[in-house]
Amino acid sequence: MATSSLSSLGPDNNEIHPLVALKRRIAALEEENADLRLIKNQSSESNAYYGRPIRRLVCLTERVEDLVAEFNRRIGLGADNESDADKMDSDDPERYRSFKKLMVWCPSARKLLRSSAEHDVLAFAYNKLNEGSDGARGDDSASLKCAVADWLMERTPTPNPTIHRQDKSGRGFYNDVTGGLLCPGSFLTCAITNLCLQSVRASIRDYHPDFRITACSWPSFLYEDGRYDPQNPTNGLFKGKLLIKAFKRVFTSPTSTYEEQPADSAARSVRNKNSGERRTRRDVSTLLNMRSIQPRAIAYVSVQLRFALSSAGSWRIVDDEFNHQEFYDNIVDYLELPPSPEATKDVDDLLLWWNQKVFGRKFVSDYRPQHANKMSVAMTLARRR
Repeated sequence: MATSSLSSLGPDNNEIHPLVALKRRIAALEEENADLRLIKNQSSESNAYYGRPIRRLVCLTERVEDLVAEFNRRIGLGADNESDADKMDSDDPERYRSFKKLMVWCPSARKLLRSSAEHDVLAFAYNKLNEGSDGARGDDSASLKCAVADWLMERTPTPNPTIHRQDKSGRGFYNDVTGGLLCPGSFLTCAITNLCLQSVRASIRDYHPDFRITACSWPSFLYEDGRYDPQNPTNGLFKGKLLIKAFKRVFTSPTSTYEEQPADSAARSVRNKNSGERRTRRDVSTLLNMRSIQPRAIAYVSVQLRFALSSAGSWRIVDDEFNHQEFYDNIVDYLELPPSPEATKDVDDLLLWWNQKVFGRKFVSDYRPQHANKMSVAMTLARRR
């Protein structure tokens, strides 16, 4: 009976048969119920795993529930949807920008936001996402702590005193090598002789008010060859070799840190086949589906490298007078909010440079897509119309 009734509906019939509508509603409710069961029954490990992109690509310290609360606040003020919320002014635009990144890079959070789960279920899931995000940051800190020591000890001449892999107490401004990398480039520019350089180091260690180490100055490790140009302070900024190595260590692989130019996937496959190597583990960028360099990833690695070079034994937002959150925000704003077309072009060129350094030609269609409408085929077709 039901089959014949349904089949009698013609293609031009604009009314939805009650039985069809009912079946659709049941299917939608079953799907939503399955999602809710999945959220509630997911293991702690699974929830934690899905939170791992958050520190790397979304924000440095914010909690998931606080980012979602900013979106909900805008909805409460009259926004009907996410598009309306985007247009609203806010006293905390940085937090909402982070919320937008959360929706892009953390599908689990997006699914939770759109579900009708109870508050306690959401609170539990958000907490597990936070645990996963902090766990990823801890793993990256531990990895870079050892890697940075290895990289610096490979230098010629070998640093003296030795930079130990596990013990960070001798790093920071207690060591001339790590201290030089942490020192603001502007301080080093003023020190034109060894005697001046020693005076600068002594002033920093003595906490002289004219040589305070804060997030108001870019550390020299951010600059290409550590050189700061007071006449052009953006020259070489975010092109430090150690910064590139740290980025590759976190997002691609430990072996890629020793590649000057990234090997393309075909060449890597041939090399692995010839050597008998079988790779089954995917790198972090692949797991996150990050096919182009993200400004917040650069900011995150900059913070991680700064922490690895410091003498701080455990993670903290403020190290003496240096605020890692402020440092992170300064980099994000520089890369995401250029104030002019010229500055926008400079950032685009910088990100292209980064993509070529890290990914090579692997994802070129993603990080520099062609403008097909401006190319010869499109221009020729337009001419014929």
